Amino acid sequence: MTSANQIRTSAGDASASPAGPHRAGRPSARQADTRRKWYEIIGLTAPAIAVYVMFVLVPMGFAVYYSLYRWRGVGPPTEFVGLRNYTLAFQDPIFLDALRNNAIIVFGSLLIQGPIALAIALLLNRRFRGRSVFRLLVFVPYVLAEVTVGIMWKLLLTGGGTVDAMLESLGLGSLVQPWLADLDLVIWTLLAILTWKYVGFAIILLLAGLSNVPDELTEAAAIDGASWWQIQRHVTIPLLGPTIRIWMFLSMIGSLQIFDMIWVTSVPAVRSLGASATMATYMVDNGFFARLWGYGNAVAVILFAISFVAALLFQRFLLRRDIEGAITGKVK
Repeated sequence: MTSANQIRTSAGDASASPAGPHRAGRPSARQADTRRKWYEIIGLTAPAIAVYVMFVLVPMGFAVYYSLYRWRGVGPPTEFVGLRNYTLAFQDPIFLDALRNNAIIVFGSLLIQGPIALAIALLLNRRFRGRSVFRLLVFVPYVLAEVTVGIMWKLLLTGGGTVDAMLESLGLGSLVQPWLADLDLVIWTLLAILTWKYVGFAIILLLAGLSNVPDELTEAAAIDGASWWQIQRHVTIPLLGPTIRIWMFLSMIGSLQIFDMIWVTSVPAVRSLGASATMATYMVDNGFFARLWGYGNAVAVILFAISFVAALLFQRFLLRRDIEGAITGKVK
């Protein structure tokens, strides 16, 4: 009996052994599903990653490479200068003026556009006749092309132009100024033009944020006896915090990289003296027109580094709570 059972057991093992390895090597349904999802992710993201690498990372690498050479754009760069282009930039008073102008535009946009946009958005959030028309009017300047706006304001502010004529007709001729030619006044004139152009974007963004404020909260505050201003101050504006911070981030990065409006509106002679230059216009003037390609690439790298560091700091200290609040963990 014992030998018969042993023979029967060994025969059963022998018959099962060919199927055992085959079953172990076959992937499970969960593994197949995971693998299929990874194939889908790779297939969907690969084109975007390829475009990003080709048009962002590769040009950045070339910019860093050429910034280390004295190169005029003809033939391969051969004269290696190391960080000389960077030190020359920070020793140039025109570049330092451009840095100062960018700082003025950044802080001026935040301190001027923000309160104006918030006040107008709170007013336009109330129901009244013609509200849609007013919303359209405040948004029109933003959708206009930058070149169109720059040429329009340049014609309006030219000496003897429409603005000067209007002031003189109102008996305010003493206020007439060389708006775009005065070295001390031109940056503030450009800041006013930028505010007129881009405040509509801030208003629309804040109106979108106001649409997400629950009516139940404002109604409850009104029932408790809060005035309209108290409701806005203690309920509405705190709930607008994420939207305001997103607008601040976009405004800051856009102000650091501003080019087209300044280039079209400003006078070249005044810009060459640094009164209306920004880092982007300085880069084009010295890199493209002066054919100092290595130096221009160094300025581009400096502009990118400043924007990148500013974005990281802003995200670290102001957007961190919004980003963490948007990430939800897996429920266990």
